[in-house]
Amino acid sequence: MEATGYAKWFERMLAEQGHQLWVGDAAKIRAAMVPKQKSDSRDACHILDLLLRDKFPRIWIPSTEERDVRQLLRHRYKLVCLRTSLKNQLHAMAMGHGICRKKKLWTPVGRKELQGLSLGPWASRRRQQLLDMLDQLEPVLEELDRAVIREAEKRPAAVRLMTQPGVEPVTALAFVLTIGPVSRFQRGKQVVSYLGFNPSEESSGGRQRLGSISKQGNSMLRFLLVEAAQTASIYDPELRRDYQRLKFRRGSGVAKVAIARKLAVRLYGKLREAAQPVPPAPMQGSPASPVVGASLSSFDWAPCLLWKQKEEFEQVNHGPLLRIA
Repeated sequence: MEATGYAKWFERMLAEQGHQLWVGDAAKIRAAMVPKQKSDSRDACHILDLLLRDKFPRIWIPSTEERDVRQLLRHRYKLVCLRTSLKNQLHAMAMGHGICRKKKLWTPVGRKELQGLSLGPWASRRRQQLLDMLDQLEPVLEELDRAVIREAEKRPAAVRLMTQPGVEPVTALAFVLTIGPVSRFQRGKQVVSYLGFNPSEESSGGRQRLGSISKQGNSMLRFLLVEAAQTASIYDPELRRDYQRLKFRRGSGVAKVAIARKLAVRLYGKLREAAQPVPPAPMQGSPASPVVGASLSSFDWAPCLLWKQKEEFEQVNHGPLLRIA
């Protein structure tokens, strides 16, 4: 069947009956169909034809446990967005009365100043209800954060990703659950495309036109990676240099997304290294291998030095060096 968001009950029913369900990429299935007429019978015949020709674009489906943990991350993400919306509304009310405290508005002194504003009856009611909702969200989010930490500690892959500066349990767990088996991707560009960090393209006539990122992927994981990239650009020296360079050339917005893309490739590399049972053999030119240093140290430099002295003599005397027998 084609991938859809409202067929979990059907998948669960087939699993209880002992059947195996294959889910295919709806975009690829539709792209392989030439006629523009669409009906259930035509779609069924087209899917059967793809199966018989062994061209059905089957996609990876996470397990029931992984889907449940995804709901934990999604629930926390939605509540964090709600908390941000509540704080923005309260900030707007404070700035409307000439008070701009930013983060200090949520300190005891800032909240006392916010509650002391002289507002109308309905504005006062709105302020109080927003503060009450904000106070109710805080303990719920703290409980969800503890649950995310417990789930991340159960998975060695997530623990490995947390060694990267800027990657916290939420980002590490979301990356592991979204990517799934790392063997699905052969290189980092496929991961970038899967997450929607690759640029959109409208090229024609030998002229390449690249636009903004495609955003074809998990929007929550993209948000988490951009947030993690801002922290990583502070504590990671290499990413900090790249961020400062891109910020100077293209602006902070483009720099954040570019660092998030680099961070996604780096996390994919960590998962791929952990999945390999045997580490790759050191190659000449690898920074982790002293092969180049050993070969250069044992090289005979005498002929090169003599040739260098010969060139310097010819440049000074404006003529070739003559050998007298």
